[in-house]
Amino acid sequence: MGITNIGIPGLIIILVVTLIIFGPKKLPEIGAAFGQTLSEFKKSASNLMNDDGEEQKKYIESAETDKKDNPS
Repeated sequence: MGITNIGIPGLIIILVVTLIIFGPKKLPEIGAAFGQTLSEFKKSASNLMNDDGEEQKKYIESAETDKKDNPS
């Protein structure tokens, strides 16, 4: 049983517990901070994937250049 199997009742329980702990005034701030953090994480992950793609492309291009310069 992982986090993907929470379901609607589990989400409601989490929301109620969060509401009890932090109160209704703090909840929007926490939601905004969580959303901003998630957005930054997605952006960083996307940049990381793009960087890996560029490095792989450079490696392939250098390998092709080496094959042309040094035929076997």
